[in-house]
Amino acid sequence: SSSLTEAKEFVKRLRRQTDLCNMVKTVRALLNNNSTVTVLRSGLHAIFNEKSLDVTKDLFQEKSRNPKKRQKNIQLKCLKNFISSLTSSTDIRDLLRCLSSDLQTFVIKPSKSKEAFKEQASDFMLKWNLLLSNVGKILTINRTDSFG
Repeated sequence: SSSLTEAKEFVKRLRRQTDLCNMVKTVRALLNNNSTVTVLRSGLHAIFNEKSLDVTKDLFQEKSRNPKKRQKNIQLKCLKNFISSLTSSTDIRDLLRCLSSDLQTFVIKPSKSKEAFKEQASDFMLKWNLLLSNVGKILTINRTDSFG
């Protein structure tokens, strides 16, 4: 029973690793194509300029009484930082360092305890996934050229 559980967990991790490796290969190929990166950046900038994400921004506002504890669109800051570091021939490791730095600044360092970290990390991931889903949906509907 114990071995079966460990084997299942190993298979899950292996699948996740394989998925990440395939994604990295795809992203590397795209980053080496100057016109694809340019079109993607313009599509992403257009989303912000057209205020297409306003509905998503409203979902991120915490209903906290203490203004210091309100979340200030951390996910949008991370996405904007990511977009600003996205250039043609950017190495994927640089993009990952950018995200890692933002996570360190906005999620890991502000956490005072293990429980606070877990709560903040899960909240970040939930909203990050929502944001990326909405960005993907907007690009799909309004900016099909951004997908090359």
